[in-house]
Amino acid sequence: MNAFLKRVLYFPITKIVIGIGVCFSLFVTIQNFVSKPLLYSIIPDRGIADPIVHGISVIVLLLGYYCLFRLYDNRKITELSIEYLSKELPGGFGLGFLTISLSIFILYSLGYYQFHYITSAHYSLRLFGLLVVAALIEDLFFRGIIIRECENWLGTNITLVIGMLFEIDHLFNPNANLFSIFFILVWGFTMAMLYVYTKRIWLPFFFHVGWNFAQPFYGSNLTGLEDMGSIIQSKFIGPELFTGGAVGVEGSIFTTVLLLFIGVILYVLAKKEGKIIKRKSVAAVNSKLSE
Repeated sequence: MNAFLKRVLYFPITKIVIGIGVCFSLFVTIQNFVSKPLLYSIIPDRGIADPIVHGISVIVLLLGYYCLFRLYDNRKITELSIEYLSKELPGGFGLGFLTISLSIFILYSLGYYQFHYITSAHYSLRLFGLLVVAALIEDLFFRGIIIRECENWLGTNITLVIGMLFEIDHLFNPNANLFSIFFILVWGFTMAMLYVYTKRIWLPFFFHVGWNFAQPFYGSNLTGLEDMGSIIQSKFIGPELFTGGAVGVEGSIFTTVLLLFIGVILYVLAKKEGKIIKRKSVAAVNSKLSE
């Protein structure tokens, strides 16, 4: 292959664009033209069909990513390694759920959260499946592709800033406010660190799923979205800075501080264990691309 063409093809930004473009196109094509038409024709009940569609979408995204970068990079796809999945699945989900739970506990102790009753009538597998797919898309693209490529190219510290800035699109979520900027930057930092520490997408992905599940579970809005279903029927009262207001409990100062604490702890551990990658020189990058 021509040396210049190879540099362009394997330049990190090119790989990011191709990776996201190919995986997302495959996901949209299979979902809209194969799985949905087929399953909707067989199973009229969307409450049953949609969770299956979401399950297929998860498989398509993961297989598409694996096959693309297996051929593209000619390497083992270690970021999808399932060697530690038995720990990272419950650990990630539990940590995400626990973080929201601790914030709820603080609000309850201060009298800003009122528990009414529990019912599963307002929650469905269809909604949960939607949250899983949304989390996977974000974590596969942001952490699996953008963070991974940038960290190998620019080093960990610069990549953390990039990871924080890429989350700014969440400002377009319903009911976002000025405090949302701070939360979004903290979210980007901590989610990037969950990947940096393990160099796999599973911990941030399952943390994300646990985080997304916990908020409607406790009766909170989810990133400003209402009608996401709930299990605990409750009421938030008090200052918006504490409760998160219409954004949901993730917009609470308590939740944000807890999230930042997790990110800082992971950074300290990663630095101690030599997992913080230094920026490579331009000569080193060019030499690698010329191989």
